[in-house]
Amino acid sequence: MRVLILEDESAAARRIQKLLEEVAPDATVEAVMERITDTQEWLAANAAPDLILSDIHLADGLSLQLFQEQQIRVPVIFTTAYDEYTLKAFKMNSIDYLLKPIDKTELKTALDKYRALHGQADKQTAQLAELMRQMTTGRATYKSRFLVKLGERLIIIPIADMAFVRADDKVVFLHTIDGKKYLIDDPLDELTRSLDPATFFRINRTYIAPLSSIDKIHNHFNGRLKLELKHSDDKEIFVSRARVADFKKWLNK
Repeated sequence: MRVLILEDESAAARRIQKLLEEVAPDATVEAVMERITDTQEWLAANAAPDLILSDIHLADGLSLQLFQEQQIRVPVIFTTAYDEYTLKAFKMNSIDYLLKPIDKTELKTALDKYRALHGQADKQTAQLAELMRQMTTGRATYKSRFLVKLGERLIIIPIADMAFVRADDKVVFLHTIDGKKYLIDDPLDELTRSLDPATFFRINRTYIAPLSSIDKIHNHFNGRLKLELKHSDDKEIFVSRARVADFKKWLNK
């Protein structure tokens, strides 16, 4: 299996290669590309790979433009920290996506899906077109409120009142800016997809928070960042090293 990696973060590219060695020893990484322009040149000069692992955000633009403009007939597994681009379009056929930081088990599952659907890459075209439409028209929709249970009542909590979401083991709580918290049914992975990524960030496997709740950011050892969130007394909130680059990119939009 010949694999082409499109990734502009060197640490993320190294992680993908390492995980590939572990879960797909038959895979050969043909090249790692950081830019759309370099990828176009490589594809023109080389035989098409069997599979492409591609970040959506590359150094010189969105990789989706590359796939749409060149009508590439190669199965693609997308990797992204910006899950707004994967809400609906990547759930069918030969397309899959991995949310950063990439999990070894999820990568193996995606590769298994690729093998099962090998040869059906043409079915990606309509999905990519829909994805580009959402991106260019801004018509993707995101969660605007929560329905929570309070005693025998159901109440509505607007997104504007959300301070952050925190997972405690497998239980997820919505914390509001007035200091209250509510048990919610939404798993953290689902919330990562349904909350507007321009406003919210999956800090780690426990927290999702809006930009407005980030009070202070501190450099920490081992390449991590330590955060102080408004309305939280948790002093141990860290952005993992694997997510720091994406977090800074999100802050700098």
